[in-house]
Amino acid sequence: MTDRQLIADVKAGNHKPVYLLTGEENYYIDVVSDFFENEVIDEAMRDFDLSVVYGRDVDMATVINDAKRYPMMSPLHLVLVKEAQDIDTRQWELLATYLDHPSEKGVIVFCYRHKKLDKRTAVYKAIDKTGCIYETPKVWDNQVPAWIKNEVMSKGFSINEKATYLIAESVGNDLGKIANELKKLYPLLPEGGTIDETLVEQQIGISKDYNIFELQKAIGRRDPVMCNRIVNHFAANPKKNPIQMMLPVLYGYFLKIMFYHQLENKSDAAKVLGVAPTFVKDYATAAANYPLGKLATCIGYLYDADLRSKGVRNSGNVTDGELMKELIFKVIH
Repeated sequence: MTDRQLIADVKAGNHKPVYLLTGEENYYIDVVSDFFENEVIDEAMRDFDLSVVYGRDVDMATVINDAKRYPMMSPLHLVLVKEAQDIDTRQWELLATYLDHPSEKGVIVFCYRHKKLDKRTAVYKAIDKTGCIYETPKVWDNQVPAWIKNEVMSKGFSINEKATYLIAESVGNDLGKIANELKKLYPLLPEGGTIDETLVEQQIGISKDYNIFELQKAIGRRDPVMCNRIVNHFAANPKKNPIQMMLPVLYGYFLKIMFYHQLENKSDAAKVLGVAPTFVKDYATAAANYPLGKLATCIGYLYDADLRSKGVRNSGNVTDGELMKELIFKVIH
């Protein structure tokens, strides 16, 4: 079941007595919990028929008692438990007992983050039998461009390849941040319009010429002139281009080049690397310029730069911009 299917099912009136939202991708937990909080109970009735509590501040007995309350004017009484993983593990068995005869007018939604409820327990089995367990799917780095395209399409728009990868490489794999950046663009588009790199540059502040995506391409070509231009731009705008965001992206880039090296069938490169076919030639160029031994050395440079950016082996006189310049010099030479 996807988040959209779950939401559509609830909108159709097919609610369960309990929902367990769990998994590695917080974005989807937020989407579903925001739907329950903002759309299931009429705004005028939320003071009466919606209880929002936090796991660290509540016990399971209180949650269950809230769920048993008869709604005032709404079709149900909703209890939304945020950070539910903070409820004492020993108290969860109370929920298993409650689910033997749950309230027909009560719905409990647990937002259970960062870890999973043990599937072997009676309470997990009870939720699975009587309620709904929505385990959010993990979106890996190589799946982010496709996720961006699907997200934009779901809003009735489209996005071109360069804008897609510009956002993916610059924002990273935090789906919440990506979705928030995309929200800035939708009101500026005509019906069915297309997001391009110019709009991304103007509204999100990612330069289409001086960004981590273009830096990767320049590194792949071992182009010192273009590398220096981009890194100088980063150094002049440190708040917009923090080294802590750049290093993980470059690490992922070098890993992809390693993967390309080891592909027996290069025709599979686009799928394995999670890039558009038009960008495979850039990885082929980079692989030709960086043998595996050099790539391993480059990853070592990244590790050293990361430590120094955090104050290890750094007297404090070296700025992040200078660290980035030194790093790129070592990488391309």
